[in-house]
Amino acid sequence: MNIKKLMLHKTAIVTFMFIALLFSWFAGHLVVGEKEIVFPVMIKTSTTCQTTTTANQNQLIVFTPSKYVAQLLTQNLCDDKVVAKQYGSVIGYWGYRTVDSLEFVGKGIADLILAKNNIMEAFRAETTYNYQPVVGFSDYTAFFISSKEKPLITKQYFLDKRIGLLDYPTSRSGHILPKQTFKQLGLNIAQLKITYASSHNELRELLANGQVDLIASFWRENDSKRFSKNYITPISSNVAGTRWYLKMQHNNTDLLCAVQSHLLSMSKEQSFRYYQDVEPYWQCNNYPVTFIGES
Repeated sequence: MNIKKLMLHKTAIVTFMFIALLFSWFAGHLVVGEKEIVFPVMIKTSTTCQTTTTANQNQLIVFTPSKYVAQLLTQNLCDDKVVAKQYGSVIGYWGYRTVDSLEFVGKGIADLILAKNNIMEAFRAETTYNYQPVVGFSDYTAFFISSKEKPLITKQYFLDKRIGLLDYPTSRSGHILPKQTFKQLGLNIAQLKITYASSHNELRELLANGQVDLIASFWRENDSKRFSKNYITPISSNVAGTRWYLKMQHNNTDLLCAVQSHLLSMSKEQSFRYYQDVEPYWQCNNYPVTFIGES
């Protein structure tokens, strides 16, 4: 008898819980209704604006590693009369990793992109998609940077050091040049204590926090706030800077000159001196428009 009562008691509890769960589901269904639940986008990586010719379905696509530049340039291009004659909207994408640039260059997605020339050469983008350089930034020097001493370019020096490099084979200052140096010194990469980072900013954090003894990167003006300029050693000078490229599948020189004008104006508003030193590659003052290249 006690066993039967116990079984009935358990059955009653299970039945009650099932009914309660079923009631909760119906109540929730009535409250939510048939509307689809939409979760907010937590990370936004693009911005879009309309030109004055909103009926035009053509879209100008811009890519840059900087969110600020992407937003500013996108709006400036939307307000441009030349752009409005050809496009109904402009969309600006940004991505901080080299792999983001590879995606846009490799598939020819971007009409206008800020990228390194070695990436463009690796994908033969100028031949495949007819990307043409519009403006370029000055060459720079790659360094080994330490927080406590001036790095030495010797085999023995690197053997017991914790080294920070970029995890992108296309980065010259953060990956290609330091590894070339190790190879020239007869060092086996597998024997070195290397920590890989996803960006130059992350490399600096690793060094500032004492997680590595030195990093390979370029020197920024504000680096002197955290590191000593006495503790940097050049790896290679005259490393080609980044360039803005425009996809020129047509001889669209009106668009090219409009873009170049905006890029030159924007460079004057940049806080870093490196991005203020920009060089135009096209002569747009007189017709016909001609490529003048690097001076």
